Amino acid sequence: MTKFLDELLKSFDVPEVSELVLVSDRRPAARAGVALDPVMDTKLTGDDILTLLMALGGSRYVEDLGSTPKQWTSRVMGFGVLGLSALQRGQEIQAKITVSKRDVKADAKPAAKVEPKVEAKGKPQAKAETLPEVKAEVKAEVKAEAKAEAKVEAKVAPRAVPRDDPDEPPKLPTKPGLAAPSEAAIEAREARPIAVPAPSSRSGHLDAPLNRNATPTPSPAIARGDSSPRAMAKTELAQPAAAPAPAIVAPPPVVAPPPVLAPPVIAPPPVIVAPADGASVVSAVASVSPPPPDGGAMFDSILLEARRQLASDLLIVAGRPVLFRIAGELRPIGDVLSPALVEANVRPLIPPRLKAQLREDGSCDFAYESPKHGRFRVNVARHQGGLMAVFRIISRELPSIESLGLPPGVAQATNHHQGLVVFTGPTGHGKTTTLTAVVDLLNRNTTHHIITVEDPVEHIHPRKRAFISQREVGTHTRSFGSALKGSLREDPDVIVVGELRDVETVRMAVAASETGHLVLGTMNTPSAAKTIDRLIDLFPPADQPQVRLTLAAGLRLIVSQRLVPSPDRAQVHAALELLPASPPLSALIRDAKTFQIPSLQQRGKALGIVRLDESLADLVKARRVSLDDARAASESPNELDALVRGGT
Repeated sequence: MTKFLDELLKSFDVPEVSELVLVSDRRPAARAGVALDPVMDTKLTGDDILTLLMALGGSRYVEDLGSTPKQWTSRVMGFGVLGLSALQRGQEIQAKITVSKRDVKADAKPAAKVEPKVEAKGKPQAKAETLPEVKAEVKAEVKAEAKAEAKVEAKVAPRAVPRDDPDEPPKLPTKPGLAAPSEAAIEAREARPIAVPAPSSRSGHLDAPLNRNATPTPSPAIARGDSSPRAMAKTELAQPAAAPAPAIVAPPPVVAPPPVLAPPVIAPPPVIVAPADGASVVSAVASVSPPPPDGGAMFDSILLEARRQLASDLLIVAGRPVLFRIAGELRPIGDVLSPALVEANVRPLIPPRLKAQLREDGSCDFAYESPKHGRFRVNVARHQGGLMAVFRIISRELPSIESLGLPPGVAQATNHHQGLVVFTGPTGHGKTTTLTAVVDLLNRNTTHHIITVEDPVEHIHPRKRAFISQREVGTHTRSFGSALKGSLREDPDVIVVGELRDVETVRMAVAASETGHLVLGTMNTPSAAKTIDRLIDLFPPADQPQVRLTLAAGLRLIVSQRLVPSPDRAQVHAALELLPASPPLSALIRDAKTFQIPSLQQRGKALGIVRLDESLADLVKARRVSLDDARAASESPNELDALVRGGT
């Protein structure tokens, strides 16, 4: 990263360049006048920019980046004083670097006469310049800095005594700078709480900030390792006239680091492992020390109990007991959790890149993987009482169509080489699980190139016959739409979209289905017929006729499902609605007669159509769900009753 930073800052070698502009997922650009021109072919990610900003002294600013710009200055040896400004809007990070004060380089051409350079055998050695112009220019800067450095210089040497002849140029050493320190000296300096910089170079290393409490070095210019004529002139003016500037200066004395006070150790809260009936999980306390990366003892016990009771979701809410969602119902477990307890256990789980989003938007989504308890999809949000976290528990094993008890018609999605397949249903009714089972079927039986775009990545697909690349929105790509646009040039056979949520994503998915790709995606719609209306209504009225033609030709299958609890409330069963492509369906979509799709479903059993009420009736007859629960999920309870009694 030091080489990369040095190459980037070399843009300031051109005098016309006034600032560098860095934007995530774009090439760095330099501003010369009003024009912005790229300076590299490499695009910087958000993490690259954050690393650069931290290298430029912005560690304490980067952590709290938000929409309000953070500004600071940093001195870089060989370049000068840099002014920096950075902000973050959503996932995009922007930064500007400007030169507030440029260093005078030893090889710069002077405006007046220069003493001749003496070359020895081997490497040429430049003689130091002694210019009255440099001294006169430096005098003004020394006076401006005298007040700021008065306290420091008073401890080291008496105030500078003016020369008898103020026009006499300072006598500079022929070999300015410090002798190279030994390895032992370097290790001793690195162990100090305040870093001492190395001699001046173009390596891009930064100056350490001045510590007013530490013993200062005899000369600020020499301590910085700056051997330019301007810096050495400052040093000469600041010293008494009787004391000539030495050629070699001893390194500054090592200051013993201040004692570090260890933080108080807070005992973790007592843990009560729940008995078989899950009566109690934890005993809440007022505060708790932050847990390790895989969770503390309390957190471990909650995750373990959630998996043991086959919960689909886990809710940790300040001011409430822990909540498990089992068979669709929320069940409180244990005592009320204090806000401090929730804060201490949830906040360490949030990735650093999302802390600003939580602060600005009030919520964030990410995947959390525990070495002990597996993988979870997490949403963290703020509410009136404090923080709350919702954990979607992801199964350790990849689901299959057989293990989920799905009808064979779902596997039809893998028989197509192009087109659009949509999995729909209300939130929390297993759409992603069914989609994962279909992707696993493709992974086992085909040699396709499969690209998935998810927010976040839930199930991790191992290597089987197919080649799968999984991308996470916010980590590997900016949005669903940008990932889909880029994937079209990556030779995919199958594109999996975690959620068709906006116009841009749907537009790119429909376009990909037209260009010879199989696109699988999910939507939050209550039925198959309403899914088609939703896909069309996302577009402006002027575009809808074209979208109808595209869907009529490219739609292959819609799978809509509901989860219904078993009578003992120990598990759930999926009731599915299948709407495969057919000439009658295509005609209804093309002619804007989607309101007639339910009528087509009534008489389309021969076309492979399965209605939701028929699937619910089969579950009731098999005694897997109760009639009351089936009626609650049915679109037409009266028709369901007739189907259960044996009607058609």
